[in-house]
Amino acid sequence: MDNYDATDDPGVTFCIGHHEPNRTLSVTPQVVSRAHESNYDMLTVPITTTHFHSRVLGLLSSYLSTLQPSSIDRIGTMATSQNTRPLTIPPLTKLDSNLTPNEATSQLVGVTSSWIDLCSPDPLIADLSRQVLMLEVAYAAFCGIGYLLITSPKLHHGGMHSEGVVYYARAIQDALNLGPYIQFHIWLRMVDNPELEVDSMGDLAPLARQEYLQLETDNLPKIDPFGTWDAWDLIRKTCRYHTRLFVALAMPKQLPVLSVQSRWHSEPVHLLTIDSSSFLKNPKGYPVLSKAHQALIAKLMRLRTPPWILLCNVGPIPGLENAETIEATQSQLSSSDYPSLSASKKHHDPTPHLSYIRNLQQRQPPRTPIERFGTGYQDYLQAPLQPLTVNLESITYEVFEKDPIKYEWYERAITKALRDWADQKKPTSHPDGKVILAVVGAGRGPLVTRALKASAEAGVDIDLWAVEKNQNAFVLLQRHNETIWDGQVTLVQSDMRSWKGPRVRRQATESGAQDAVGESLGIEDSLLYTPTKSTNDPGRASDFSAPTASGSTHTYVDIVVSELLGSFADNELSPECLDGINDLINPVHGISIPASYSAHLTPISAPKLHSDVVNQTVSNPAAPETPYVVMLHAIDFLSTADSTGNMETLNQTTTNRISGSSGPTLATEFPTPFVQTAWSFSHPNRNIPPPSPMQSTISNSHNVRQTRLSFPTQNRGVCHGLAGYFETVLYGDVELSTNPVTMDAKSATMISWFPIYFPLKTPLNVPDNGEVVITMYRQTDDRKVWYEWMVEVFALERVSVPATKLTTPAMTGIRSGSPSVDSLKGKEDAQKPQRGSSNQAGYRRVRVGMSEMHSSIKEGCLM
Repeated sequence: MDNYDATDDPGVTFCIGHHEPNRTLSVTPQVVSRAHESNYDMLTVPITTTHFHSRVLGLLSSYLSTLQPSSIDRIGTMATSQNTRPLTIPPLTKLDSNLTPNEATSQLVGVTSSWIDLCSPDPLIADLSRQVLMLEVAYAAFCGIGYLLITSPKLHHGGMHSEGVVYYARAIQDALNLGPYIQFHIWLRMVDNPELEVDSMGDLAPLARQEYLQLETDNLPKIDPFGTWDAWDLIRKTCRYHTRLFVALAMPKQLPVLSVQSRWHSEPVHLLTIDSSSFLKNPKGYPVLSKAHQALIAKLMRLRTPPWILLCNVGPIPGLENAETIEATQSQLSSSDYPSLSASKKHHDPTPHLSYIRNLQQRQPPRTPIERFGTGYQDYLQAPLQPLTVNLESITYEVFEKDPIKYEWYERAITKALRDWADQKKPTSHPDGKVILAVVGAGRGPLVTRALKASAEAGVDIDLWAVEKNQNAFVLLQRHNETIWDGQVTLVQSDMRSWKGPRVRRQATESGAQDAVGESLGIEDSLLYTPTKSTNDPGRASDFSAPTASGSTHTYVDIVVSELLGSFADNELSPECLDGINDLINPVHGISIPASYSAHLTPISAPKLHSDVVNQTVSNPAAPETPYVVMLHAIDFLSTADSTGNMETLNQTTTNRISGSSGPTLATEFPTPFVQTAWSFSHPNRNIPPPSPMQSTISNSHNVRQTRLSFPTQNRGVCHGLAGYFETVLYGDVELSTNPVTMDAKSATMISWFPIYFPLKTPLNVPDNGEVVITMYRQTDDRKVWYEWMVEVFALERVSVPATKLTTPAMTGIRSGSPSVDSLKGKEDAQKPQRGSSNQAGYRRVRVGMSEMHSSIKEGCLM
């Protein structure tokens, strides 16, 4: 990682397609070949033709002319008790579709009819639309189409809003079963803007009967930033987070606030559509995207599965402007003849929008070291390690050792500790005045190497010990001690909790020679032995012999160094391991590196992780109650420090940057999460209770923890689980962190630890301006350690209470107060009652959701 070269990064590959909403040409292999020559990767193709559209409209017209008007029956039910003849669409004919199976089918994205309305409140229109969709899906599946683009649900019908989305979702569920090998992409706008829902001639929506519609109100419809996301959430829940259901996201000319962008970033966006109207013109008249659009594209292209890009309404494919040219031979203009943007002033560019996106692809910033390291691990569930019961493989150690930050920070911490020891003239535990330093859990020895460097840097002599229980790793440590460390390290093969501590010379041996420094010590029957060299072979260690009582004695360790932390700080039993050597640490001046560490939590929306956990539940019933180590990427933080945005500033900044003028700085980073501390541990621990004479084992009850944390939620969403992080103080001001709020300041680009994910069996809906309350325990039975967690969701309800009784709602034991209440109060300042009013507006919590208590006891970490 230290030798990272950006030029070695292959970069991000864009897969770009061409979409023409009214494509009338039959998409043949020759057409696909022309598209490839123009530097497109794929094409869209309509499943049915205008002939089919006209036939359906004719059937509907004839049906409506013979249909009696609907009426309300005796019990007030509309048209449900009347027997009516259903309208059935006949099967497709050869005139209804130009699509045929051929060798180019794999490079096509099928598009269903945009004129249907699956959400219609009129059951006749909704059923007719469903029939059209089923016919198209069935024929697309027959032709071998692997990808379908489904028109978005219509959210507004007169005065009704989103009432029919459940009908749409039910139809998609049927379609998924009908096309078992098709990936379905629901085409959605980023925000719900009623003004953009414009009916075209021939659409079924305006044909809905008036008795099924509510009259529009005088109030103008408002833009709902999360309206289309709400619809998507209902669709994917109805379809049970189906693995073949994805989002096709339309990128508007004016991007919404960052909180909305962050939400879509967490969803399975596999298609990104960009209309020609979303482009701006630069001073030379060529189409470009704003800085904000470029930043969002860059973020989406960093996803584990980057979306394909569909360019819409950007003109025909060169050479296919007229139907007659299809039968012509291949164009004389090859792909290499198409000019770049820099040369376009000399040559006409037939595909300027495509050229710009290709140029944008080449200008993508190189991946960071952590992105390169995490390739393939993004949003991939991994079970935490069991380091106390499983001996790690060399490759696992090697992955950890690639971290460019962690070991450098450890070296800094050891150097500072040694310098402080010398400067403060602390007495050591070694008779020769050396500082006794022990690396416990040495692995393959990276911390040993760093300790030797720190000793040289600080100018402080140390007596270095390395303790490792993994017998395989111990072989490598012996080799390193001989070839790299020059015999400066005393090696001990032992579980650190069984180690009796370092031995130092008490008096000279009978021969007057001192004990050798740097020899390995083995363990046998829980007793330590020192090797003696054979007189016949001085380079080979002979049988072990026990040291004489007068030759050496056990002493304390002055500085203990360990790297036992897990993704949630204590989840790999660092507290229990270090408790095992607590009595070996110098009781007056002893130092532990790390000195302390803390676990941190925040609620997240993680639909992909939830889907993966659900799929694993089939073979592993404990999957929903297992904490996973995950490189979190496609997630959305539900509680953020500031999730508001300023559209005017955004648009003004975009204009200024294009024109080259100065203006306010454009924020392109997603909102900062609100992360809270769950609990912490410190070492050495001087408060470990003495063992009870009534128990045969030592109690671990002092390492039990519990917490209850409250998180404000500014925007509605779905909580799929909890993200866990840690922070640690190695020594003094040297710290490591995986907390996204503090990581850049404390240990940027560190890659050794991914966050931990605590899933929920059932996702919880979170309201606008609500609260998520997390209750979590760290439990133990003296044999294993596990976690228990529960999530509650509260809505804040405004109530009118006497001024003398106005209080801010709070719950006993919650670490944080009610920030969301405070934020609501700020929004209501203008509506506060005037002086002298007897009542004021207050808020109370109403629980609207609660998970069960999850427990990872079945997958607990064995002690």
